[in-house]
Amino acid sequence: MFKFLELLTANQDELARELSREHGKTHADALGEVARGMEVVEFACGIPQLLKGEFSRNVGSAVDSIADRQPLGVVAGITPFNFPAMVPMWMYPIAIACGNTFVLKPSERDPSAPMMAWELFREAGLPAGVLNVVHGDKEVVDAILDHPNIKAVSFVGSTPIAEYVYQRGTKAGKRVQALGGAKNHMVVMPDADMDQAVDALMGAAYGSAGERCMAISVAVPVGEETADKLVAALKPRVEALKIGPSTDDSAEMGPLVTKQAQERVKSYIDQGVASGADLVVDGRTFSLQGYENGYFVGGTLFDRVTPDMSIYQDEIFGPVLSVVRQKSFDEAVDLIHNHQYGNGTAIFTRDGDTARTFADRIEIGMVGINVPIPVPVAYHSFGGWKRSLFGDHSIYGPEGVHFYTRLKTVTQRWPNGIKSGAVFTFRVDPCSANPPPQQPWSTMSASA
Repeated sequence: MFKFLELLTANQDELARELSREHGKTHADALGEVARGMEVVEFACGIPQLLKGEFSRNVGSAVDSIADRQPLGVVAGITPFNFPAMVPMWMYPIAIACGNTFVLKPSERDPSAPMMAWELFREAGLPAGVLNVVHGDKEVVDAILDHPNIKAVSFVGSTPIAEYVYQRGTKAGKRVQALGGAKNHMVVMPDADMDQAVDALMGAAYGSAGERCMAISVAVPVGEETADKLVAALKPRVEALKIGPSTDDSAEMGPLVTKQAQERVKSYIDQGVASGADLVVDGRTFSLQGYENGYFVGGTLFDRVTPDMSIYQDEIFGPVLSVVRQKSFDEAVDLIHNHQYGNGTAIFTRDGDTARTFADRIEIGMVGINVPIPVPVAYHSFGGWKRSLFGDHSIYGPEGVHFYTRLKTVTQRWPNGIKSGAVFTFRVDPCSANPPPQQPWSTMSASA
């Protein structure tokens, strides 16, 4: 694992360029993705600390108790197109470090980056058959979910598919963690640093062309004055976004992954206009000279969006930011609570009481305080609530270790010369040096 990390470090630029060529995201975005994946590999290098178990001596007379976390066997991961290098590295390094073998099914849209990482892992000395990569679509996914020898499945993707994976996998008796979609809100309080909030929204809404489950796609300014200032500051910034191909190192945003994705995002913008939202910046007409057939959508900004609109309810997965104005802090919290997704959220404020209340009350899995994309570092765990996560375990970090292992407890006693008779109930210490007289069956406790 240490050698794998060393090879990833030496080849991270090449890995990022391969990712950009196939996916379309900017080189800087791809480098950031690879770096976040490498953090989890580094975490996996310290796995003995998390697998050492627990030991209690003399829980009874000459009786010791041992708790140990053991691997499941063969486990699998099904990963999305938007982070083809990082998300697989959220899974297989920890699974393998815990003692499992791993079957990876990357997205068929951009499989080259995970294949390159697999080659580096082999070069690091990973034995054949420990990490296996298979390619395909739903047929391969169903084969993984149904295979009796695969004990657990990790998934990251859209909520409908996450729910399908969870239901089919658990029906087959597997342990499943299935991370789904999101609609992440960022509350902007009247006392917020407006420049900081606008900078945060630009990166969080339009970075990776909005194709990430932690993108902030809803800004929630509290109060009309706050909303007016926010929209006025955002409009020129969105209009000035530098959009280009991944080969342009000055580009801030690249194209979407496929023609279908481009058409889907444009159709949502159409729906927003039809439903009465105020289209402040329209990205549908963006065209780049020399790349007229590229799958580009310009940065798009809506104002006065209401909760009943599809652009608010649905995960668009594109560079579209909706501003939903709220009158008070409590209304902003209620808005977030009433959405089906619970992946991530953020609040920008200078007030500590407001920030603490928000963090305590909000029913969301990952919360940022003046941090727009609160993705936990590798030694914590990543996961949302509600329809953003199906299963009991978040991904990577300590939660990942628990997901890829199962608990075994051993209670042991070695002969020490003490004689004791047979005992038939849990109420008596079976190793007591002076057990009470045995009771007739008719009077024994049945509580065990």
